Amino acid sequence: MPESLDARTRDEIDDQVAEAFDAYLSDRLTERGPLRTALTAGRTARVVLGTLTLGTLATALAPGGVATVCWIWGAIAVIDIAWLRAAHRN
Repeated sequence: MPESLDARTRDEIDDQVAEAFDAYLSDRLTERGPLRTALTAGRTARVVLGTLTLGTLATALAPGGVATVCWIWGAIAVIDIAWLRAAHRN
């Protein structure tokens, strides 16, 4: 029973995070900034979307606790910020 509860809780959290991210991203796309600049300059957001997809998968499969998930998303943030800054410079 606890394992199914944990799985359901994780699924609910994943769904809520995905919805919150979608809302955040749609808000951010209406503002001027590096993400919008990258998208309107003909560059795709495959790197950002790819890291988010991998992060979601890694979060679901993370063997550790909160610390592991924080490391995963911290690395994703660093990668995405570096990519967006590079896209903004070009």
